[in-house]
Amino acid sequence: MSIRTIKAIVNGKVQGVWFRASTKKIAEQLELTGYAKNLANGDVEVEATGQELTLIKFTEYLEQGPELATVEKVSWDYIQHKPFENFDVI
Repeated sequence: MSIRTIKAIVNGKVQGVWFRASTKKIAEQLELTGYAKNLANGDVEVEATGQELTLIKFTEYLEQGPELATVEKVSWDYIQHKPFENFDVI
């Protein structure tokens, strides 16, 4: 299995609904590193590094989000590998 990095943009009601905190929790459970941060336009940007199959499972979570979120769309792609130390909320 290979280590990869993804970058995702999550659209919808994803700010102010514990999206970043719950994303961090799931990422840590899956042993991923990276970050989640709010964007000025109301979206959330996520970069995550880990095993490819685990990243796919992680993107499935991003499509759902926490209970209070309303995810309308998730766009993601593989990007150049980034060796993060932890998963942070920015």
